[in-house]
Amino acid sequence: MRARDKAAVSALRVTLAALDNAEAVPVDEADAHGPAIEQSPTGAGTTEAPRRELSEHEMATIVRAEADERLEAAAQLTSPAHAPRATRLRTEAEVLLRLLDERDGAP
Repeated sequence: MRARDKAAVSALRVTLAALDNAEAVPVDEADAHGPAIEQSPTGAGTTEAPRRELSEHEMATIVRAEADERLEAAAQLTSPAHAPRATRLRTEAEVLLRLLDERDGAP
C-alpha cells in the first residue's frame, strides 16, 4: 500500500483498533479492585491481560460493521460543505469492503 493512500490507512487503523477492542476480555467488577499494590505480582508477563481469539467470521463481521458505519455516516452528510468528508468515508468503506471481497475470493 502506498504511504500516501490516506483513506486506506485511516480505515485500516480504525478497523485494527476495533478488532483489538473486540479481543479484549470484559473485566469483572470484583477483579477491578485487586489486591493492594504491595501484594501485586511482579515480573515478566504480570501486566498482560487475557485476550480472546476472534474467529474469521467474527473478524469479517467487525470489518463489515466498520464499513457500514462509514457508509451510514457518509449518507448523513448531505450538505455540500461536507462533500469531501462524505467522499472520504465512502472511500474508506470501499477499502474495507474490497478486503472482504478479496477474503471471499472475489476478483
